[in-house]
Amino acid sequence: MMLSRRGFLQSTAIGLGSIAVPTWLFNHSSASKSYTANFPEVERLGRVISGMVEVKAKASEDSQTVQVLYEDDIVEWYRETVGSRPLWYNQNYVETPSGYIYAPNLQLVENKPNQPLTELPIAGGTWVEVSVPYVDLVLANPPARSLWLEYTSRPRLYYSQIMWVDQIRQDDDGQVWYQTSDRYGSFGDVFWVPAEALRPLSQDELAPIHPDVEDKLVVVDLTYQTLSCFEGDTEVYFCKISSGPKIVSAETPNGEWATPLGKHTIWRKMISVHMTGGTTGGGYDIPGIGWTVLFSGKGMAIHSTFWHNSFGIPQSHGCVNARPEDAKWIFRWTLPVTPFDSGDVTVSGDVSTKVLVEET
Repeated sequence: MMLSRRGFLQSTAIGLGSIAVPTWLFNHSSASKSYTANFPEVERLGRVISGMVEVKAKASEDSQTVQVLYEDDIVEWYRETVGSRPLWYNQNYVETPSGYIYAPNLQLVENKPNQPLTELPIAGGTWVEVSVPYVDLVLANPPARSLWLEYTSRPRLYYSQIMWVDQIRQDDDGQVWYQTSDRYGSFGDVFWVPAEALRPLSQDELAPIHPDVEDKLVVVDLTYQTLSCFEGDTEVYFCKISSGPKIVSAETPNGEWATPLGKHTIWRKMISVHMTGGTTGGGYDIPGIGWTVLFSGKGMAIHSTFWHNSFGIPQSHGCVNARPEDAKWIFRWTLPVTPFDSGDVTVSGDVSTKVLVEET
């Protein structure tokens, strides 16, 4: 159930009792209540996902700059419109109250706080999704182990990231906290997170789509940066994606795609996983990546992406990046079916959905 920020503050006495969060939590540099922000209560918001963006008077790169925004600034998202950005593939802009922002620089987000749980619906824990633009974290078991925590002074989770909750606590001010972690791929970091920022996932919303249909095929077109789902000869789903780039070298003068061409078989699916890879300076370390469908023995996967909005052009190290809503549909539709409790399934042989990666 979603509720407004005001509604949440009026409902904090939910019967948990005064269960103390560790006292060191409130010796942190910020008071506990600063970990939740007062976001605008409108239907659609945009989060700045690059270091600095310019707000233009018109939907054009050549237009006057009327404002400058920085990473994690939140704006109201009126609508997306076609504008002008010469030499760039994406020509879309987002209209905001102050002007126009180049669409790839904004993540489309919502602000939907939740009524905190009083107890876990599943023994041992449950899956939750961030339902606000972002929420600040408190590391429950310092020192930090993950590399991403070393490069930020204020760790956050962002809209659509998915984590595992295994404890619920309430502090003396009535703030309810969830203890969260990455269930798979974790380096061992555990966090306290304000509960209203996390939406518990239900088994119904993860119910498989057309599980009795065996003739399923996912087609990833690297040339056009699209993904299609087929049942037999019928296309049942289509979306834009971002694959790995085409790399030209002395050995491959015509280029070789970082996302491997050919027909692959899905071998593992996870509701959420902590992903790391690459090299120093060019690597990545990202928690809570949702709806992960592994189809290559090299670790390539179709998965949810929140850190860019450049779908339609290569943006990945080699995986297939998809919008959260698209990745979730693909996750539910593909075989094998993933158990909700564990959120993880691994198969071998020829029993799951095929993924054809092609260049047209």
